[in-house]
Amino acid sequence: MTTLLPGYFISFEGIDGAGKSTHIDSFAKLLKERHPDRDVVMTREPGGTQLGEQLRALLLDAPMNIETEALLMFAARREHIAQVIEPALMSGKIVISDRFTDASFAYQGGGRGLSLERLNDLECWVQGRPDGSLLQPNLTFLFDLPGSVAEARRSRVRAPDKFEKMDLDFFEKVRQEYLRRAKADPRRFYLVDATRTTDVIWNDLESLEIKL
Repeated sequence: MTTLLPGYFISFEGIDGAGKSTHIDSFAKLLKERHPDRDVVMTREPGGTQLGEQLRALLLDAPMNIETEALLMFAARREHIAQVIEPALMSGKIVISDRFTDASFAYQGGGRGLSLERLNDLECWVQGRPDGSLLQPNLTFLFDLPGSVAEARRSRVRAPDKFEKMDLDFFEKVRQEYLRRAKADPRRFYLVDATRTTDVIWNDLESLEIKL
């Protein structure tokens, strides 16, 4: 069960190279224009807080045990929820996050092979609310494309972090776990065909009517 809070929570998800970061700022600007009476909070995971950003630097570059990695991801998320996401939602703001818990299931679960049961336990612990509900985004955009296409795109950008250096098999597993999550919760997910051109994708996003 997910509790409806006064604000509205949107997450952008997808494997590295899918193009979600290309559209997230423009989408935030679009929502500000359409809802001038609502504040829009932009954030990201791992990160979003001073502690979260410090953990991000470790998570993206330092080698570590897979369970340590998952625990640090959820530790950063707990701080993120407590300090940024929940206060903003309680005050009626729109929160847009570049990744949230679906990424942990996709990367640490699908890609790394960590038990989904353990990730479920962490999700319930970290995102559980006093009424027994679970804090989740109201809407999740999943930018989906084959791992081979994403790999070609990643090779043209900045120096890769430790995840971006992983092989094609890893990213195909990440993709499949994302798709499993989307299939399990179709009302929350909006699947974006990220093989299309930037302009076509943007036209798709711009045409959506989101009831806040």
